[in-house]
Amino acid sequence: MKNYEEEFADRVAFIRNVLADAHADGIVYGNSGGKDSALVGILCKAACENTVGLIMPCTSSRNYGTDKTDAELVAGQFGIAAQIVDLTDAKNELLKSLGEKTALSDTAMANIAPRLRMAVLYAVAASKNYLVAGTGNRSEGHMGYFTKWGDGAFDFNPIADLTVSEIYELLRYVNAPESIIQKAPSAGLLDQQTDEAEMGISYRSIDKFLLYGTANKEDTAIIDKYHKSSAHKRSMPVVFHRQDGFAKEEAKP
Repeated sequence: MKNYEEEFADRVAFIRNVLADAHADGIVYGNSGGKDSALVGILCKAACENTVGLIMPCTSSRNYGTDKTDAELVAGQFGIAAQIVDLTDAKNELLKSLGEKTALSDTAMANIAPRLRMAVLYAVAASKNYLVAGTGNRSEGHMGYFTKWGDGAFDFNPIADLTVSEIYELLRYVNAPESIIQKAPSAGLLDQQTDEAEMGISYRSIDKFLLYGTANKEDTAIIDKYHKSSAHKRSMPVVFHRQDGFAKEEAKP
């Protein structure tokens, strides 16, 4: 069991140091109504008064229902400024324009919403001299269960080292709303979608593997498959680099 009083204090100190180093005036993050964004918002508000959580519904009815309700609930309980930016029309217009050029796959369409949200977060951050806080956890990161250049884009992330199990423990420590703790984890991109059903494995199993190195054969195969196929998401883009030896060889007459 972690010392969550110390964990909370250390993460708040980390955020304050990041802001000071960047000479930033505040923080903006996506308040999705889920467990991760709730914890990030609570930590950021404790570290910085100028913390804004953007609620960005986009086509999914869940975004306009339980997600929005829970996002507003945690914002109200912890005094976090909340603003709503509706992205449904923007996504529909983009799909219309793209549809005239190419046939989009289901994955391509699903990733549009996270990337629109990223664009909004950075537009606000650039306008107010704020930093964008990331909301991904260790379990999702290992599995690559995030959108590259979508929710995977941020200036800093205070919870990236925490598994889903540890996220829940820290949420209980800060007395976060029970509805957020009890809600099945979901990216919220599609109605009726849950993370565990989509991946075919529970977060409990992923966390046991990450924390203790234990997993059955079936779970190990799923974890390895997701981790290997998503390696590019956890690396900087590949760029050409001319090595010294090659450059010297090329320079010969």
